[in-house]
Amino acid sequence: MRIVFMGTPDFAVGVLQGLIDQYHDNIVGVVSQPDKRVGRHQILVPTPVKELALKYQIPVLQPIRIREDFDDVLKLNPDIIITCAYGQIIPKEILDYPKYGCINVHASLLPKLRGGAPIHKAIIDDYRVTGVTIMYMDTKMDTGDMISKVEVPILDSDNLESLHDKLSVAGEKLLLETLPSILDGTARREKQKEEDATFAYNIKREEEHVDFSKTSREVFNLIRGLSPIPSANAILDGLEMKFYASEILSKTYSGSFGEIVDVTKKGIVVKTLDGAILITEIKPFGKKRMLASSYLNGVSSESLLGKVFQ
Repeated sequence: MRIVFMGTPDFAVGVLQGLIDQYHDNIVGVVSQPDKRVGRHQILVPTPVKELALKYQIPVLQPIRIREDFDDVLKLNPDIIITCAYGQIIPKEILDYPKYGCINVHASLLPKLRGGAPIHKAIIDDYRVTGVTIMYMDTKMDTGDMISKVEVPILDSDNLESLHDKLSVAGEKLLLETLPSILDGTARREKQKEEDATFAYNIKREEEHVDFSKTSREVFNLIRGLSPIPSANAILDGLEMKFYASEILSKTYSGSFGEIVDVTKKGIVVKTLDGAILITEIKPFGKKRMLASSYLNGVSSESLLGKVFQ
């Protein structure tokens, strides 16, 4: 059996590691997105999946546009292709090639949350349960027949980082449990119900902005759904402040939406539609990420009270 794995970010690393642990000699190649230049000095950084593949001396392909440049993938003569958060639409020429098909590990309970940001959106949209789906791929985005699923609860203590890690572990385990049935031809195929589909497109810059005229729960979910990257933000005194953690308060306050109505030992209290929210971890413009309590050590409460986040 010849396996080709296609993936790019940290989420796919755990899945690839599980495959390596059980099928290392069968993995004939890894396909990942091109390296990116990062930081002030524009250093060329390999993708997390590429780093892991090279550690185990697995050949890596990085086509810029796989729709146009797929011949090298086919030359690997894969019997099965397994994808996880690869980041490009895979052409029909690849999908039709492997004997056992192209299998995708998707971080949601399909048909819910199709798209590139299912973990972010599960939190932002206040889902209480999400999960991982193993599916056969087709030419559209996350619409193929489903093979297996596992549920993962979302706790109020979860943020993007913690839920990401839980789902990555769940995806690795589910894939390894499901793969034998795919190879021996006993895997089930369940069509998705289009009427139940929801979508989780990649987060846009404007979606990172906190609108304090929404409910405290909505603000709370946005902050944790984007923490730590790309992070939610708002403008104070003309400068961007990023938010990483918050708590919903039961106490009500008068004032304008987004107004700083109190300052406590734990952080900054901001008025929302139905109450207030306590911001406990921030990154002021030009400074490092810090606890709001640390920030308040250098700022007087009087100077903040009454100011409004825009």
